[in-house]
Amino acid sequence: MKFETIWQKPRPLSTRKTGQILREAAHSLMGRMASEVAERALIEMIGDARFILMGEASHGTHEFYEFRVRFTQRLLKQKGFRILAVEADSPDMQRVDSFAGGCTGDSTAEDALGGFSRFPRWMWRNEVIKEFIQWMRSFNLRPENAGSPAHLYGLDLYSLHASMDAVVRFLEKTDPSAARRAKARYACFDSFGASPQLYGLAAKQGLGSCESAVIEQLVELQKTSAELHCEEAFLAKENARVVKNAEAYYRALFDEDTIAWNLRDQHMTETLESIVEHHGDSKAIVWAHNSHLGDARATEMADRGEWNVGQLMRQRYGDDCFTLGFSTYSGTVTAARDWDQPPERRHVRPALAGSYEALLHIVGGNFWLNLHPDQPVEELLKEPRLERAIGVIYRPESERGSHYFYSVLPDQFDAIVHFDYTRALDPLDRNAKWDRGELPETYPSAL
Repeated sequence: MKFETIWQKPRPLSTRKTGQILREAAHSLMGRMASEVAERALIEMIGDARFILMGEASHGTHEFYEFRVRFTQRLLKQKGFRILAVEADSPDMQRVDSFAGGCTGDSTAEDALGGFSRFPRWMWRNEVIKEFIQWMRSFNLRPENAGSPAHLYGLDLYSLHASMDAVVRFLEKTDPSAARRAKARYACFDSFGASPQLYGLAAKQGLGSCESAVIEQLVELQKTSAELHCEEAFLAKENARVVKNAEAYYRALFDEDTIAWNLRDQHMTETLESIVEHHGDSKAIVWAHNSHLGDARATEMADRGEWNVGQLMRQRYGDDCFTLGFSTYSGTVTAARDWDQPPERRHVRPALAGSYEALLHIVGGNFWLNLHPDQPVEELLKEPRLERAIGVIYRPESERGSHYFYSVLPDQFDAIVHFDYTRALDPLDRNAKWDRGELPETYPSAL
């Protein structure tokens, strides 16, 4: 589907008729009792799916995080899920998993989140996640869960240097001579400093490549630790694979012939599959942005030759993969003005006319919708419309160009959770700018 050729303007809809269809299909999340009924209905819809992919329309919205936590707790308790894989770096999440498993080391959940020290820290160092990690520790320490604890894993590949360190630490304990070989191979990166982007640029300019070194290290580790089935050996091999794929990713950032996005989402998909295989083909929950988990074939991404985790998982697992998207109409969000800038509590503008968010706003309140083809709402939402995505940066001054893309929502997700008005996620590392918040756009007249 070529969105730029078919999209002109959404056909006019009768607001009254549209509202009636949406309200009849909506599972209300307003109030404790209604939410209980609605979440039970969503559990029933999921059925026996092995993979539950839960998105978010921003990286800084309290309601998205809160719902994912609450629903994940249901899946852990009621459906036997034991893996939560998230859009985060593997070494940082390993530390969190150790705490959640009841191991010694960090004394509090906040301490366990201390590995998340680089931008954007608030994605994981926030109040909702802190409470969830503490809950997971309590869950895992219950006698009935002793033989089947829940685990947390990071899926991302940004941890080039941290993952190299993790590989070397493992080998120093198990095979000192192999550790020396690993150090020698990874020393290839030393001349490029701490910035992996600098390495990618230098490699593009022909000033050196570490590709063969990282591949050699991964192959050796896979061979020598093939007989080791412990968690520590598995994590070491995963970190070696992170290094190999991160090296390719940072080179791809400066290569016009390679789509770096595809390398990243391919890595996240392969990591998820590796984790599930390691746990005996267990079931897994995934948390990441909508742009990673909604089927890319139903969005403008396909026009650019991009795929994502949601597409790859649907293609491989079909109905065993359930995708849940999120949206909001307006409110506040924790986001930065630019990369590596401090987080701010920013106003989210009301959704653009003609967007899915504006259409769902007709219902008002909070609810979820079944988007499967046998539902009346599926036909209503089938026409391509704008959809909003806010990452760690929010630029309301260029909202249309920076945060909207075309999609066909029922082809993108199995269900959508909509919160009409949302609030900013509370970071653990708050600053005066975040506390002060953003002045209204109408200040000082309030008109």
